Amino acid sequence: MIEFDAVKYKQMVKEHHENDEPFSWCDSIYTDAKGDYKAVFWSDLQASPYLVKWLEENKQDAKNKKAIVIGCGVGDDAEALSDYGYEVIAFDISNEAIRLCKNRYPNTKVNYLVANLFDYKESWLENFDLVYECNTIQILPGEYRNKARKAISNLLCKNAHILVSCRSRKKNEKQDEIPLPLDFEEINNFVTKDALTEISFKAYDDSQIPSVPHFFAVYKK
Repeated sequence: MIEFDAVKYKQMVKEHHENDEPFSWCDSIYTDAKGDYKAVFWSDLQASPYLVKWLEENKQDAKNKKAIVIGCGVGDDAEALSDYGYEVIAFDISNEAIRLCKNRYPNTKVNYLVANLFDYKESWLENFDLVYECNTIQILPGEYRNKARKAISNLLCKNAHILVSCRSRKKNEKQDEIPLPLDFEEINNFVTKDALTEISFKAYDDSQIPSVPHFFAVYKK
């Protein structure tokens, strides 16, 4: 396993962004892990507690419902959705990430797929009752962030929910950061530009030392 180097990581991502390759670097993170899901540096190795809390509060609504996980990583959130009764598709741009998920959960009910957020199946449009997005938009540069938000919103069927979890920042703060956290105006574009309704919104600091600010938002179509 290659030891994680934050400086080299940020430089690598920056170079891919400058070459107009928003996702092409992602596979290297999973390749470097050499099949060990614990070695993927950004993985929490547990489902988001805010996702689990929402699922627990709304578990009566999961029956015969379809969910999709954007950029599923090592699979913790997708498995939580499945455990609560959703029929789950979880996708990632990285072949290695999907291979890792399938090896980690050999008996899973989740349909793990390699797919591109900017080029997914037409049959996915407006086809899901629940969409879970965690930290995908923040790794993208420039206009790709708006393109990603729109592609994510287009997955929701009528009366569907989308749960958005991300790192946060104040407006005009850390503008050169890689990845770049979302400020309130940007995450609120799910409401102002995609015509979704805000159901709940939480700003919080995580338990890391030093702590990192986050948003967890629930919207409805």
